[in-house]
Amino acid sequence: MVPRSVSLSALAAVVGFLAFVEFTSGVLQGYYTPMLSDIARHLQIHDADVNWFEGTQLMLSALVVPAFAKLGDMVGHKRMLLISTALTAAAALALPFTDSFWVFLVAWTLMGFYVVWLPLEIALIWSRSRRMEGRSILTARAAGLLVAALETGAIAGALVGGALIDVLPLTVVLLIPALLVVVCFFVILFGVKESPDPTGGVLDTVGLVLISIALICFTGGLSLLRLDGGLVNPWSWLVVALGLLLVVPFVLWELRHDDPLIDVRMFRSPALWPVFVTAGLFGVSVLGAQAPLSTFARTDPAVYGYGLGTTGFATSLIIGIYLIGMITGALLFSRIARLTTPRLTLIGAASLVAIGFLLFLPFHDAYAQVITNMVIVGIGSGALVAALPAAAASAAPATQTGVATGLTNSVKTVGGAIASCVFGIALLHGVATTAGGTEGTAGSLEGYMTVWIVCGVTALAAAVLLLFVPKDSFTDRTADAAEALPVLP
Repeated sequence: MVPRSVSLSALAAVVGFLAFVEFTSGVLQGYYTPMLSDIARHLQIHDADVNWFEGTQLMLSALVVPAFAKLGDMVGHKRMLLISTALTAAAALALPFTDSFWVFLVAWTLMGFYVVWLPLEIALIWSRSRRMEGRSILTARAAGLLVAALETGAIAGALVGGALIDVLPLTVVLLIPALLVVVCFFVILFGVKESPDPTGGVLDTVGLVLISIALICFTGGLSLLRLDGGLVNPWSWLVVALGLLLVVPFVLWELRHDDPLIDVRMFRSPALWPVFVTAGLFGVSVLGAQAPLSTFARTDPAVYGYGLGTTGFATSLIIGIYLIGMITGALLFSRIARLTTPRLTLIGAASLVAIGFLLFLPFHDAYAQVITNMVIVGIGSGALVAALPAAAASAAPATQTGVATGLTNSVKTVGGAIASCVFGIALLHGVATTAGGTEGTAGSLEGYMTVWIVCGVTALAAAVLLLFVPKDSFTDRTADAAEALPVLP
């Protein structure tokens, strides 16, 4: 067990200004959610089309995380944090000044560079704590604090965004988070220390091109499926299949490369592969379900017969309470993991997510019911957000820390992109009609039921998969063993 005094001083040394970075990330993730319906009306699009924002942003995230994670190991995690923050700020500053759906979509997509922040920070913390006592627990606690800062930012963002959208023009409301990202850039520049001993080397550009083409084809095919008639169009399915097939040459290339972009051998590790799969399944709910939950709450039951009919601020309160649950789960993770094991804690967290979403099926008609379900989901989700990158870092080889933590985000975003496509199709199927019999802009109740079932079942599957992880995984013993292994045989 790590002494309390050692833990506090060590945590202060490795977390520092990174907490502000995650607070900013949280603002970006929470601020826009209460106003998605307002953005849809501003751009004159259907509620279901809001899923395009998530889908394209997640596609970009899946592309940039492997490259930025590897470059972080090679040239320094702080340097890549700065680059990604600058790109995020530029995109966020473009949002307030357009009413074109396509321009807004491109800017929103490019804002997705912020998803690399957390894996880069966990890798930086793991690197800087290399000579500290109780390294795995320190990293888990630091991850919990960062996720707590993230969710605190998300709560503040959701509450402020929900309040402002009711009283200010959308242009002014959209400008505020963009300015915060600019401040974040200078906090990183002057306040964050670089990780020691970068590995150097040359980026595997061939591997990057191969995996990028595969991901573009796969996620692009998913987008084609969402178009009118896409489900019955064979070309849409062919593009999806092509994206999956293109993973094969990527894997073959990586196995032959001396310094691969992604050491695919990590997927053979009994401690790592369930973590990666769990991250992908978790992405379905934590990323893909955000927009449907917001639009369901805003749907007027007097018009459509279901929904809560909440205002922007009332919707932000639901999100805020959900995020408080996430903070609780993130902070409890390291404590519960120390009393039991990290593996059992992960299983319990995934089970809570499953229970919370499945409770939506019978209980979704009242404000209190939705909040209760979201608290349960939030506690499990918060633990998973903190646990997955920390678990990957502790189980990965020393020179692949950034790549391993980045992979948890990459597969999570792929899972979210798939879910965004599926949920968008589900919400468009049987589009709701108003009491007068005319077609409305809200998604169908059957579509929302599909969202809750998919989120619950995938979380349950993640809990089952984690049963196959070795019992002593994600501890200092396995971390030391992983660092003793060579990167390549």
